[in-house]
Amino acid sequence: MEREFDCIIVGGGIAGLQAGIQLGRYNRKTVILDANEGRSNLCRNYRNILGWPDGISGEDLRQKGRIHAERVGVQFLNQKAIKAENQSNGFAITTVARETLIGKTLLIATGVMDRLPEIKNIKTCLGATMFICPDCDGYEVKDKKVIVLGSGEAGANMASTLHYWTPSIIYINHEQKKLEDSTENELSKLGIEHVQKGISEVLVKDEAIFEGVVLEDGTTIKGERAFAAFGGNRVHTELAEQLGVQLEKKHIIVNARTKETNIKNIWAAGDVAAHSEQVTIAMGDGVQASIWIQKELRRREQ
Repeated sequence: MEREFDCIIVGGGIAGLQAGIQLGRYNRKTVILDANEGRSNLCRNYRNILGWPDGISGEDLRQKGRIHAERVGVQFLNQKAIKAENQSNGFAITTVARETLIGKTLLIATGVMDRLPEIKNIKTCLGATMFICPDCDGYEVKDKKVIVLGSGEAGANMASTLHYWTPSIIYINHEQKKLEDSTENELSKLGIEHVQKGISEVLVKDEAIFEGVVLEDGTTIKGERAFAAFGGNRVHTELAEQLGVQLEKKHIIVNARTKETNIKNIWAAGDVAAHSEQVTIAMGDGVQASIWIQKELRRREQ
């Protein structure tokens, strides 16, 4: 059975929820497809959002966002979208449960997922005392002993970036990928210790306090805070590719003002478009896209 909507939003993370709230306030029949697999589910605390001086977890923010969106009439479907097609009357989205949704407009807000190896407890304190984005959380490691859990150049670059906040950094190159000579020289110049050994476990106290790591050879390295930087993050642009949306470095290219893609009536918002890794930017993108979606829907009605 097919269901028709003014707008289908694929992705129930921060950008998708904020866009849904705005479209709901326009009285637009809107559905958010949420596979509940977004990176915001993993973050225990966002600390740089206006109005939340003590922070708010990604799970709590999403929950509040969903309540807000439902209050203004947005529907939710807890399924993954697996197929997208252009149609004369809009777009057809097929879910993993073989449901078909028809939308006059489409917003892709599928985000990015960080690559995290199978290391015991690695996800336990994400956003609390272990971080991913230095722009978001570099402040949290100021003058602390930091361990960067990473791989190759990605981890080394993170370690160098964090030197702005603290001189006490150990970089553990978990996958033992060879670094460029210039990178090795940079780490040495900054006094950053480079350990080329695998990690077997992250040490955590009281559920969310990072204490260090245990290497595969049994060695324990203590630290106060951690950053993860393994590279190879996955940008969820599978549906965009099916629809012929233009990409650059795996991210969706959008109009800076409207957030519309090169395909008419398809918009994109959040990290799938601009990999800023900032919740507040994702919110802004969601609102901006929804404003222009409303303009397009109004144009058709006049």
